Amino acid sequence: MRKSTVLPAEEPQLDQELARLEKLRSFAVLDSLPEQGYEDVTALASFICGTPISLISFVDEQRQWFKSEVGLGARETPRTQSFCANTISTRETLVVEDARTDPRFRDNPLVLGNPNIRFYAGAPIVQDGYVLGTVCVIDTVPRTLSLKQLAALESLARQVSMLLDQRKALMDAQHEAKRLADMKEDLFQIRSAAL
Repeated sequence: MRKSTVLPAEEPQLDQELARLEKLRSFAVLDSLPEQGYEDVTALASFICGTPISLISFVDEQRQWFKSEVGLGARETPRTQSFCANTISTRETLVVEDARTDPRFRDNPLVLGNPNIRFYAGAPIVQDGYVLGTVCVIDTVPRTLSLKQLAALESLARQVSMLLDQRKALMDAQHEAKRLADMKEDLFQIRSAAL
């Protein structure tokens, strides 16, 4: 893990960003209902890192949307205010020990006002080489994480990636079951008409 020095977040290449958004949409996770597996990840992230706020954040064109959140009380924020968008462009775990002193974030409305972000650490959620979002922890006071805590945060991000794989497999199985049921109904109709 290295601290990023990108000023400000570099925008990804258009083709790569379009492919990333297509990959994100393929999981049909945006604006979905809460699910226990994701809720468990955010609870663990806050517990392991000792932070009052943790999020599973997915970033689309205009916003970062929270599949699960602990301690924030919001479901989304504009992408322009997103710390997570920096992780998408750098593809690395991002640690900001004190956002008030970081030139990338010190003027961010989320630092200047509620929720008064001081500390942020976000590990990328990666699918097929695309960073779809982050598992992140936030505090209202400056701080650091141990190497073990950072490793655990990155492990939780990999768990979310596996939850996305499971989600996609279930959607594919449901689609196939519907296709087979429709085919069975069509065959039944043909058979009934032939009699």
